[in-house]
Amino acid sequence: MGGKHYLPLTDEDRRDMLTAIGANSVEDLFNDIPTAVRLQNQLDLPPALAESEVLDHLNSLASKNKHFHNCVSFMGAGVYDHFIPSVIRHITGRSEFYTSYTPYQPEVSQGILQAIFEYQTMICQLTGMDVANASMYDGGTAVAEGAIMGCGATRRSKVLVSRSVSPFYRGVLRNYFHSRGLILEEIPLIDGCTNREALGKMLGEDVAAVVLQQPNFFGMVENMSGIAEAVHNHKAVLVISADPLSLPLLQAPAEYGADIVVGEGQGLGVPASFGGPLLGIMAARDKFVRQMPGRIAGETVDSEGNRGFVLTLQTREQHIRREKAASNICSNEALVALGASVYLAVMGPKGMYEVAEQCLQKAAYARDKITALEGFFLTFPGINFKEFAVTVPGDPAELNKKLLENNILGGVDITSFYPELKNTMLFAVTEKRTRQEIDDLVRVMEGWK
Repeated sequence: MGGKHYLPLTDEDRRDMLTAIGANSVEDLFNDIPTAVRLQNQLDLPPALAESEVLDHLNSLASKNKHFHNCVSFMGAGVYDHFIPSVIRHITGRSEFYTSYTPYQPEVSQGILQAIFEYQTMICQLTGMDVANASMYDGGTAVAEGAIMGCGATRRSKVLVSRSVSPFYRGVLRNYFHSRGLILEEIPLIDGCTNREALGKMLGEDVAAVVLQQPNFFGMVENMSGIAEAVHNHKAVLVISADPLSLPLLQAPAEYGADIVVGEGQGLGVPASFGGPLLGIMAARDKFVRQMPGRIAGETVDSEGNRGFVLTLQTREQHIRREKAASNICSNEALVALGASVYLAVMGPKGMYEVAEQCLQKAAYARDKITALEGFFLTFPGINFKEFAVTVPGDPAELNKKLLENNILGGVDITSFYPELKNTMLFAVTEKRTRQEIDDLVRVMEGWK
């Protein structure tokens, strides 16, 4: 073999291959491509580098990036800088899991099937629901699929979604509904929460489902009292998008009458990874199980009475008549769901409660410190969990530029999503943030204007 590169073919190998196909040279292989559209000169590339030089160059480029490891993050809006126990990476990095094929053959897939089953069990325990699927792609697709489940269960085509639901999720909803010819109407806001009076007027016999978020996009804790009764009085379905890390402190969605619970599981030990892969959560009451998309792993016994696991339900277009499929979702985030399962098991109820409590308390501390600054105002009154919106005295982009100079990733400018909220930023404060980091944030903001 040649010693100049990693390609294993020798010149003799290439000649033999060309002879076998009846070509005189490699250039003959491109004769069918018109000369006018072919590159006539060498690529404008710098000279080749040694491997060590390439690594040094790439490390130099990477060092210019700003990320969670070299900055303090107060960004949120759906993806957060939460603590990730190191054991998660060690377990999900085992070849039995990260190379395992999709578990259609239970006799060779017991490990991943049991992991999925345990994940489903813990999601049911968190949400209070009866059944959970093996996961969805992310929070947005989970919301959309939950709304479509409501349409299928009620045989209606209109869904109401609050404007306090993440604009990213509502964007996915609009795309799904447009392609299916379904109707989507938005419930207006009042003080950063769902306008309950408007919801009451919008409910009717043509409404299939109502989609709300708890806590909502602004981090506000919505008042869910009486909403399920109003929705159910019109024989509609209540879909709740919940932050799983809030559930140790807040009511489980089952307790206030939710029918379908969806959400984003990125906070459960999943790295941000430049926006993905993420983890869509979906759970529901028993009566909706046949409407659920994706897969459900179930527990059974083998011919000798030993405990085992199988894919119990697969309402997907690859396995049944396409027009009968609940969804075109073909897969799930099994490896990411495994990481979430490890997180839930490692943290346990006590650890989960502590994480939720720290998010609540640290966000409240940051909120009070920021809004004590001259010109900074809390956008909405009420109870916040982990996130809060602040109206700032100037352009949020300029403030974030100043924060970035101090290695701080500031809040998300949400004006483009809510044009009526001028100069408004959404700050997220997780359990990882320290008092010193919050005080440093406030110090930079204080000297900005």
